[in-house]
Amino acid sequence: MLEADNTPVFGPEPCTYYSFFLPSIANPYILFKGPKPGEGSAVKGHLDLRRGPMWVVAATLVALFCAAPGALRAADLPGVHADAGTRLLRAMVGVRARVPADARSATSLGQQREGSGVVIDEDGLVLTIGYLVLEADRTEVIASDGSVVSASVVGYDHESGFGLVRAEHPMAVEPVRFGKSSELVEGTLVLMVSAGEDPVTPGLVVARRPFAGGWEYLLEDAIFTSPPHARFGGAALISADGRLVGIGSLFVNTATEGARPAPGNMFVPIDAIKPILADMIEGGHRANRIKPWLGVFTDEAMGRVFIRSVSPGGPAESAGLRAGDIIMGVGGKKVSDMVEFLRKVWTSGEPGVSVPLDVLHLDAKEMTIERHDVPSMSRYEWLDLRRGL
Repeated sequence: MLEADNTPVFGPEPCTYYSFFLPSIANPYILFKGPKPGEGSAVKGHLDLRRGPMWVVAATLVALFCAAPGALRAADLPGVHADAGTRLLRAMVGVRARVPADARSATSLGQQREGSGVVIDEDGLVLTIGYLVLEADRTEVIASDGSVVSASVVGYDHESGFGLVRAEHPMAVEPVRFGKSSELVEGTLVLMVSAGEDPVTPGLVVARRPFAGGWEYLLEDAIFTSPPHARFGGAALISADGRLVGIGSLFVNTATEGARPAPGNMFVPIDAIKPILADMIEGGHRANRIKPWLGVFTDEAMGRVFIRSVSPGGPAESAGLRAGDIIMGVGGKKVSDMVEFLRKVWTSGEPGVSVPLDVLHLDAKEMTIERHDVPSMSRYEWLDLRRGL
């Protein structure tokens, strides 16, 4: 079985050795191999994705975790020991937030937001994904028994995407402890757990790679999992030893890339919050290493980065940038995707620095690249975080 220092969460020994046959292929593809009686142990808790296509991996996950058919209960999570499963589900809470109509993020993220969170201390501190509670003026957490507890927003970190809320009183559950997301490699078995119905999806880490979001967001080492978990917002990514290794952020169509991409979810690695947790609790956001923010929403296609929209009243709008403009470079250096673009912007300096963008305007009559010096700022200054903090 998958070994850990404390109570394992994955299933019993008979469930850890499988051979699967692909249609029209005579030889079995060994997708997972644990210690088989009479043999030494192989790689434990690891799937070799190079030896089987992703649809085969996804189709066999339920068997892999020894899941019984029918509705899931706390006592029979797929492959999870009953005690550990019960504790884990009790530590998952629903997160519900209301955002004023005039909030900066109300148009893009909505005024009514709902997702999941994880209790991480004995005093009701809940870790979730930040977009659920950004600029919220009212926040609640919903316990596993359905009771609703008022909460307040403690912190938001744009650079990682994490959010923190605190229930007005302790939740009387055992907190989930942090694991090490740095140990997750392609093929690692994980559980994706959320509050509400259908709370658990067994899955795999299918990739570790940079993820660039069009809202000036870049994770250098995001966690991609498959198959998809439907209630991904604020969901917990749980390792074999029952520890928290990531927080759910997005559904993606390309968790795996290449000729046969597979859908899945993107999780924010838990290691990203460890250096900033104290700052978020004390001051509402990280105290240093804040990135310069331009107020552009971007996308990429065919080796070009283009502007989808600009934030009203933000630096880019003030500098004359508009939707449809193509960002050819930063400071004279070409950019071909959003990862390159954000890295170059962020190496320009701290918030307040003037960022030189080389732009081809959508309405330009000539193929002339113009230089725009965009006076950056901190996104925390632009958002009205006083509402939620």
